[in-house]
Amino acid sequence: MFETLSKYGLSDIHLISDEACGLQAIIAIHDTTLGPAIGGCRYLHYGNTQAALEDAARLAQGMSYKAALAGLPFGGGKAVIIKPPSDRDRDLLFAKMGDFIASLQGRYITALDSGSSLHDMDIMAAHTTYVSSSSKIGDCSLYTAAGIYSGIKEAFKVRFANDTIKQARIAIQGLGHVGMALAERLHRGGATLIVSDLDPGKTEYACQRFNAKVVASDAICQQACEILSPCGLGGIINTASIPHLRCAIIAGAANNQLAEDRDEALLRDRGILYVPDFAINAGGLIYAAMRFSGEEQARIDAKLEAIPTTIRELLDSAKGKAQTPLQSAVSLAQQRIAAGHNTLQVLTKPNPASNDRPRVPLTA
Repeated sequence: MFETLSKYGLSDIHLISDEACGLQAIIAIHDTTLGPAIGGCRYLHYGNTQAALEDAARLAQGMSYKAALAGLPFGGGKAVIIKPPSDRDRDLLFAKMGDFIASLQGRYITALDSGSSLHDMDIMAAHTTYVSSSSKIGDCSLYTAAGIYSGIKEAFKVRFANDTIKQARIAIQGLGHVGMALAERLHRGGATLIVSDLDPGKTEYACQRFNAKVVASDAICQQACEILSPCGLGGIINTASIPHLRCAIIAGAANNQLAEDRDEALLRDRGILYVPDFAINAGGLIYAAMRFSGEEQARIDAKLEAIPTTIRELLDSAKGKAQTPLQSAVSLAQQRIAAGHNTLQVLTKPNPASNDRPRVPLTA
């Protein structure tokens, strides 16, 4: 466990095991220099506890970088709930998770993530105020998709000196909430879509609605296209898949698209431009974090509109310093964290689950 903390530069890890309801969960906190840790709560099957810990740790690190690049006063964290092998009372499980988050007194703020739902967020919100996604706030995935769409257009402009993606071939791996919303935007922009998903209902919908070509999930990385957009779980860009890639740009919604950061060097050697995931997929975080902070929609929109500018700066910086885009993004994020860069003030919120406890400022 301590090796994992060191590997990803984590500040702390919190564990809970409740046999009565079947809850086994990990909260990884990477850094709180800029503010409290924020990040989603995953609800997935894991092969073992170490796999869950590695997932939480790497994702928490990415959330710190994502918040720093977006200019948000938050650090990075991530929660993972190990999905029980047998059916359990899901509402009770997430209620207990809400209590667990409340016990951290604002050090970690949770959000929607893979495997969890807005209903799950609502259940947790009844037990802790430190929840940034809910049915009241709405679906953050639409904002994630909007940011990725604008980032894709900027990357396309850098790579091909072309202001339009009309007729560009874009392969989307994964048609979840973000992937499908992105497909709709790309279709409206005139792109030619190639899609894959394990759910045949989703691929059929994309075929009918967007005239998309459907391919098997294990074939999506081998498609000839201008842009490959990973929008499922991470790790699909790896030493096994890279030799078979036939794209010019990789830009998508998935976190940790590279199995290992060093895999970006293999992409560079093949002339493939990788847009760092935590730079391009920040739209959902921006919306959730700023809504949680009580910001007006106009300020949220301004932050979202800055995503392509950030992408351009990273790609230009990488050229000027002979760095890869990922190295440039990590360097900038680390500089901002070290400098304590802060552009917002988070509002303090009381926790209804423990009204007798003194309020804890959401700043670090």
